[in-house]
Amino acid sequence: MIRRIIDKVFGRKPRTAAGAQILPQSKHGIRRDQLDDCALKTCETLAQAGYKAYVVGGAVRDLLLTKTPKDFDVATDATPEEVRRLFRRSRIIGRRFQIVHVMCGRVTIEVTTFRANGQKEAEEEDERPTDEHGRLLSDNVFGNMADDAARRDFTINALYYDPVREEVHDYFGGVADCNKRVLRMIGDPETRFREDPVRMLRAARFAAKLDFHIDPDTRRPVATLAPLLANIPRARIFDEALKLLMSGHALRGVHQLRAEGLHHGMLPLLDTILDDPTGERFITAALKTTDTRIAQDKPASPAFLFGTLLWPQVLQRWHALEAAGEKPQPALFLAMDDVLDAQRSQLAIPRRYDGMMKEIWALQPRFEQRGGQRPYRLLEHPRFRAAYDFL
Repeated sequence: MIRRIIDKVFGRKPRTAAGAQILPQSKHGIRRDQLDDCALKTCETLAQAGYKAYVVGGAVRDLLLTKTPKDFDVATDATPEEVRRLFRRSRIIGRRFQIVHVMCGRVTIEVTTFRANGQKEAEEEDERPTDEHGRLLSDNVFGNMADDAARRDFTINALYYDPVREEVHDYFGGVADCNKRVLRMIGDPETRFREDPVRMLRAARFAAKLDFHIDPDTRRPVATLAPLLANIPRARIFDEALKLLMSGHALRGVHQLRAEGLHHGMLPLLDTILDDPTGERFITAALKTTDTRIAQDKPASPAFLFGTLLWPQVLQRWHALEAAGEKPQPALFLAMDDVLDAQRSQLAIPRRYDGMMKEIWALQPRFEQRGGQRPYRLLEHPRFRAAYDFL
């Protein structure tokens, strides 16, 4: 009786476990029926086998923000081999750190085992292997849920939803940060950015995508540490650039990159384009077009986006070759090759996009030829839509 009176007057605090707040459904508002059926079935199967299983990360964050998640990831204390044995349609992938893909119809659920920061290999954190810039060289150790939460980047991504008990486990105040729309780094920001400089790009991308503001303590070391991106493999930079540009908030993302001084490390080809008023208008229009298409659930091509970003350089090189005496058509194709070769040392755009970019670029001069039957034949070209969007 006394306990009930105290709870009524002062309010019952969420129960905790190993440092986490455990929020009931009445506090977080997420319903089981909002989950993908395959994600729910995956968690239930793991739980029935005696393992812990949670929907984790971005899906939980998006549900708290009343957004529809595109993907559902599951975290568990089961090892990859144990997960694979439970699901007939599953396979283990990855070398550096193994994960399991569980297939359910056309849906694939990514299941990861709880990971630790490496302290189990080294009793002192300072003993974890890093390079001369502080970047982690190895981060491949199993742990518990608290370990797994601590190694994630931002508080809003360290949220674990238990669909069986309908509870959210929140280790670092991520639910409160979602409500305040603030992006906050877990741990010391400078140390975490040094461990993986790509986290700076992720901060800019999430801030743009979610319309969050970056916590001042998280933002403070970014300007100083931005040059560390030069040490990151170009393929990783490209992957992060692609996520930003295809997020549906590319224009806001590019502005966020510039505001944080990160565009030099992520998209070097933007440096000269955005400094030129004509180039800036061109890129802004292209990014708006892409954002609109994604918002309308229409297809958007990475080849179109990167073709747009590179077109001012192709155009400049094309005119230079013409001025040097090359005929227009050969000069255009030489310019394409020169620009693509030059950018590979900056941004590792996969060669599979080369063909489509060249087709789009090659169509640009033909829009000036509007007489006779040529425009009608041009309408039948498979790349006409993408090329027309350039205008």
